[in-house]
Amino acid sequence: MGVELPHNGWEPRDDQMTLWDYLENGGKRAVEVAHRRWGKDDIALHFTATASQERVGNYWHMLPQFNQCRKAIWEAVNPRTGMKRIDEAFPMEMRTSTRSTDMYIGLVGGSSWQLVGSDNYNALVGSPPIGIVFSEYALSDPRSWAYLSPILEENGGWAAFISTSRGNNHLKKMLDFARITPGWFAQVLTADDTPVFTKVKLEEIRAEMVGTFGEEMGEAMFQQEYFCSFQGAVMGAYYGKQMALARKEGRITHVPYETGAEVYTFWDLGVDDSMTIWFAQFIGKETRLIDYYENSGMGLAHYAKVLKEKPYVYGDHYMPHDAAVREMSAGEHAKSRVEVAEELGIKPIIVVERPRNTDAVMNGIEGVRNALGSCWFDERKCATGISALEGYRAEYDEEKKILRRTPLHDHCSHGADGFRTFAVGYRAKQISKPYNRQVTSGWAA
Repeated sequence: MGVELPHNGWEPRDDQMTLWDYLENGGKRAVEVAHRRWGKDDIALHFTATASQERVGNYWHMLPQFNQCRKAIWEAVNPRTGMKRIDEAFPMEMRTSTRSTDMYIGLVGGSSWQLVGSDNYNALVGSPPIGIVFSEYALSDPRSWAYLSPILEENGGWAAFISTSRGNNHLKKMLDFARITPGWFAQVLTADDTPVFTKVKLEEIRAEMVGTFGEEMGEAMFQQEYFCSFQGAVMGAYYGKQMALARKEGRITHVPYETGAEVYTFWDLGVDDSMTIWFAQFIGKETRLIDYYENSGMGLAHYAKVLKEKPYVYGDHYMPHDAAVREMSAGEHAKSRVEVAEELGIKPIIVVERPRNTDAVMNGIEGVRNALGSCWFDERKCATGISALEGYRAEYDEEKKILRRTPLHDHCSHGADGFRTFAVGYRAKQISKPYNRQVTSGWAA
């Protein structure tokens, strides 16, 4: 082939060599948390190019959402060289094909490289990958790793998780795990650890962020973006302050099931999309979230089975307004999902009506904020739901540098929507006394 890799004279800087050496020497699991503009994608692209010539296989570069891939990587230009980043890493001399439609590059020797999104990880087709870069993993759907990790275990492939911090979420958990697990690589590099920014430049950036977003948010964003702080909420997070307070007050902990009180469920329903269920008990003035379940691509019979297999005695099941009108499929004879659910034994069902105003979603978000102060969460069983609440955020307009009034639809949406079903639909009752009747609704004994 006659192409030197890394190409175009690119070399890892001294502060990038630790990660590069780990991967080049056969490391399989790397977690790199680094400040903005450190060059995370650059080092990942160049390493993947070299790896593709050492072992034939498919290599993926995964961003949080597929619709980000083209602008962020495929068409991105290195301002220092004027070249596209993918052309720097994968020069034309080492390619056999380039498909812009699906952002795929075929490589000399039989390997391939492709851009993908964590938002459709279970719909990707073709031969499984042997190397995956999870770019901005803090914003990615963590289920993508749960789905793909067995593939890499089987074929001996590698995974590199590269990201800036975004609150105390799944990236922080993975970093903590990597730090104590033999064979894993873990590294955090702040702007003080690298030569990318001078102190003068950092102060200019801080002043600009504070001027744009205000003292509190601007400083939190600066610490997050450039000093890898996990303490601040995700920018635009609707429930950041409330969830941070819940952690501070110790309300995210072990919350056991009280056998003397019924369990109420709160749902967000999709057709082929994710479905979520929150399991709650109301003890005195406390709302205790004792469990959470989420899945996708499954019919209601699956969720009925999940509920039946849990040891709970159920009260009411709260479902969003569209459960009464949308069809599951042609095979359900146009029955509403409420009717299907009741036939499967999920009852009684309360349909939460959609408010008749244009700000229904924002009013629901405010309802969640008001409700969170009395909520306790089981840290283990509700981990995915907690992450959804902490990560649920407004869309950000990159050009105007403002938060839009519409929520971003990503992997956090379903868990947050299910919780909104609770905040909007539930009317507080005093259910702290034990029941002493035979349950005639819900699951029969």
